[in-house]
Amino acid sequence: MDRLTAMRVFCEVATSGSFSATADKLDMSRAMVTRYVSELESWLNARLLQRTTRSVTLTDAGEQCLRRSQQMLALMENIEEETSSDNAELRGQLRLTCSTSFAFGHLARAISKFLALHTMLKIDLQVGDSTVNLVEARIDLAIRISSEPDPLLIARPLAVCDSVLVASPAYVSQSGLPAHPQDLPAHRCLSHSNYGRNTWRFQRADETLLVDIASHFSANDATVLLQAVLAGGGITLLPTYLMADHLSKDELQIILPEWTAPAMTIYALFPSRRHLSPAVRALLDFLVEEFASQPW
Repeated sequence: MDRLTAMRVFCEVATSGSFSATADKLDMSRAMVTRYVSELESWLNARLLQRTTRSVTLTDAGEQCLRRSQQMLALMENIEEETSSDNAELRGQLRLTCSTSFAFGHLARAISKFLALHTMLKIDLQVGDSTVNLVEARIDLAIRISSEPDPLLIARPLAVCDSVLVASPAYVSQSGLPAHPQDLPAHRCLSHSNYGRNTWRFQRADETLLVDIASHFSANDATVLLQAVLAGGGITLLPTYLMADHLSKDELQIILPEWTAPAMTIYALFPSRRHLSPAVRALLDFLVEEFASQPW
């Protein structure tokens, strides 16, 4: 069996403390993970892990093996990166995280285009709005929408994220249009659980207005709110990247167009500029160019 692969498997088990989690991470069976670890122990003639029904811990030999294995794997990655740079071919796997709505709306298509250009590269995308520790989760790149990105991370802006109030023609026909933001509490409002759940902020020229709404339906994902508003569920605040097509097809209409919500920024976040792999750099440059001219 490949000893470098066995080292990689062992390092994952040592980090996660779980054979099952390692199997999921590396896309192999649990039996194969166990076999790689056993083979490595046989090659080294040492027990590397203490296994119980509840935990997996390192032996003294395992701690030494982990340190050396990480060094060897890092060296191998550097060799692969240098070689792939010379051949203009990116290799390996990148792990990304992104909100569900932006992944659904645009990132999945952008990644597909990028992978078509780099056929030796693999990308694992984890979607969700929950904050994760990029280092602990071994995430190479996080795509997040924020007005204040995490100061501990390196942030590269990809695009502006504008949001507008929208409703379906059916809802407007039944309930009418608000003439002013202060009329919104009298309407059925749908809100994002993590952003403006009970209060919406609007701007018009130099005027700023906070409106307390009575949310009849909230969700922690914008794609859910999109489906609800398309079904005539009420008025909601959505990013333009998610519903531009629906506006062009007159399936939704903008409410109070003279009032705007504060813009945010779509960022690519990563832990450090040091040792940034060629694959991550290439993906960053591609995403900046891909989203630079989007109409939303």
